[in-house]
Amino acid sequence: MKEKLSIVKIGGNVIGDPTQLTDLLQLFSQIQGHKILVHGGGKKATELNKKLGIETKMTNGRRITDSDSLDVAIMVYGGLVNKKMVAQLQGFGVNAIGMSGADGDAIKAHKRPVKEVDFGWVGDVEGVNSENVLKLLKSGFTPIFCALTHDGKGQLFNTNADTIAAEIAIGMSDDFDTTLFYCFEKKGVLQDITNADSVIQHIDSKNYQTLLNEGIIADGMLPKMHNCFHALQNHVKQVCIGDQTMLQEGSTNFTTLTL
Repeated sequence: MKEKLSIVKIGGNVIGDPTQLTDLLQLFSQIQGHKILVHGGGKKATELNKKLGIETKMTNGRRITDSDSLDVAIMVYGGLVNKKMVAQLQGFGVNAIGMSGADGDAIKAHKRPVKEVDFGWVGDVEGVNSENVLKLLKSGFTPIFCALTHDGKGQLFNTNADTIAAEIAIGMSDDFDTTLFYCFEKKGVLQDITNADSVIQHIDSKNYQTLLNEGIIADGMLPKMHNCFHALQNHVKQVCIGDQTMLQEGSTNFTTLTL
C-alpha cells in the first residue's frame, strides 16, 4: 500500500491577498502525511517590474521573459514569495524548505523552442528528480517549490507553476498515491462563469470533451485543464480544482477530475 502525497499549487490572486494566503497556509499545514506546495508569483513580479521600470511583455496571456524579467522572477519567486511562505509555514509547525528546480537538481528543463513567439527564458520541463525529492520527504521536510527550473548547465528558467505541479505529481506517483490540488480564487470549474456557485463537481475524460465543445471550459481554464488530464494520464490518482476551502477535512464543494 503506497503512502499518500498531497501536492498543492496556489495561484497569483491567493498569493496577492495576505489574509487568503495565511488561511491557505494554515489549511495546508493541517494536511496529514507527506505534502508539497507549488507557487508562482507573476503578479508580484509584474509589480516589481513596474517599480524598476521594466516592461512586462505578454502574448496571449503568457509572459515573455527577457533577461531583466528573469532576474526579477528569480528575486520574487525564489526569494520574496518563497521565503515568506516558508517562514509562515514554520510558524504553523511545518518543517518547510524553499526550493527551485535547481535546488537538489529537482526539476530540469530546456529553453522553450522559438516557433511563432520567442518566450525568452521560459523553460519547458524535461523531468523531475523524484529520488532527491523523495529524500527530502522521507527526512521530514515539506518542499515549497517556486516557478523556476534549470538546465543543469547554469541557466535558470521561468516556468509555468501549474505545469511544475503536474510534473512533480507525475514524478512522485511511482512512490506515492498522489493527489494534486489546484487552488485558485474560484470554487471550482463553473458551469456558468457568472454564477460563482455553479461548480461542476466531477469531470472525467468524456464530459470534459462535452464541456470543451460547449465552450464552458475556455480561455484561461484550458491550459490548467490540459495539465490536469496530462497528470491523470500519467498515473496521478486524482486532481482537484477549487478555492482553499477544498483543503478542509470533509469539504465537497470543488471540482474533482478523474480519467
